[in-house]
Amino acid sequence: MPESSSTIYALASGTGLAGIAVVRVSGPRSSDVLITLAGKLPVPRRATFVVLRDPASSEDLDQGLVLWFPAPGSFTGEDVAEFHIHGGRASVSGLLQALGKIEGCRIAEPGEFSRRAFESGKLDLVEAEALADLIAADTAAQRRQALRGLSAGIGLVADAWRADLIRAMSFVEAEIDFSDEGDVGDGLWRRAEPIIVRLIDDIEALLTKGRSGERLREGAVVVLSGPPNVGKSSFLNRVAGRDVAIVSAYAGTTRDMLEVHLDLGGYPVTMIDTAGIRETNDPIEQEALARARKRSENADLVLWFSDAGESGISPTSSDRMWSVVNKIDLSGSLDSEDGVYPVSAKTGAGIDRLLSDLGEWAKTAFAPSESALVTRERHRLCLGSAVDALRRALLAKEPELRAEELRLSARELGRISGRVDVEDVLGGIFSEFCVGK
Repeated sequence: MPESSSTIYALASGTGLAGIAVVRVSGPRSSDVLITLAGKLPVPRRATFVVLRDPASSEDLDQGLVLWFPAPGSFTGEDVAEFHIHGGRASVSGLLQALGKIEGCRIAEPGEFSRRAFESGKLDLVEAEALADLIAADTAAQRRQALRGLSAGIGLVADAWRADLIRAMSFVEAEIDFSDEGDVGDGLWRRAEPIIVRLIDDIEALLTKGRSGERLREGAVVVLSGPPNVGKSSFLNRVAGRDVAIVSAYAGTTRDMLEVHLDLGGYPVTMIDTAGIRETNDPIEQEALARARKRSENADLVLWFSDAGESGISPTSSDRMWSVVNKIDLSGSLDSEDGVYPVSAKTGAGIDRLLSDLGEWAKTAFAPSESALVTRERHRLCLGSAVDALRRALLAKEPELRAEELRLSARELGRISGRVDVEDVLGGIFSEFCVGK
């Protein structure tokens, strides 16, 4: 990440044609930028209408609103300027080129505004991750989870645990300091031990409640599987509302896995079409089949398709596999036994019921609980390392070893919100952001 002493700028709104575009500037030269382009420094936090002019040619660039946020009362904690201009490509390009001509200004890297907010104490790492998740949210459930992370996520819980742990550490450190005074050391350890045991129980309870938070970020995976020519690709096209997959009467048409991202009842689901399962000597199709089997093994749910005109090939439905009988338009019946979904990819019959049940299944799979506090694998790894160190502290006989394990645990808890030792993860976190955020 480039140095933070420079002034950075970027388009903060979406690309393409729009009524309004927002260009953000942050850094020590933000006030100079406003005076250079707008001719004046506006009243802080009050939108001001101005004519923007190119500093080199004095040519009018656009008319728009400017906002001035002096430090530290800004998103980044630095001086920040915002330009709200017309969203045409020429207007945006002209302003960005003009900013590039001002000495000390450069285009921002992905996530650099948010990284500066973190470095100035405006955001902790969990809030920054939640902000990235909010920007990337495709469904209402993902949005709600990201907003929870911005206000009361795992960072607050981890900080509270770390405060309790520091209290236990004070007893252990005192035990070391007063080790020559009879039973004082043992008495102090007896005060620290219950705190450590409770922390282990609390952290383990959070870690063992599932991965609903992580799964909600990534979305559930539903794989379409079954023999060739049972209508998996036609079903995917029907659900997607467009021709995603090639449909053919010839077996082996589908080789590459095709994905469609769906919003089912506010929950994200990725539906994947795979190659038809059959015996074949074609090495390319064999590879496609191997990938299809592996994808099915790792899926959250498999929809096994069969043909309504054939019998004896539909497996019994289970928690991880639902039986779907396609081509009922040929048999003319929607009747079925429990746990089997009769559908017609051609006419759409039965598909609404299947999608409705998939939405209910997704709601259950992503059921909100305390485990939704853990939304990233990074959080889980830090918590796991923290509880491992706490267990070692309980087993240690020497106070010095106990103190060291407690320090290691406190460091891991601090890494969650970014209080300690996080330089190695910053680049990965903020690179997930778009330019302008």
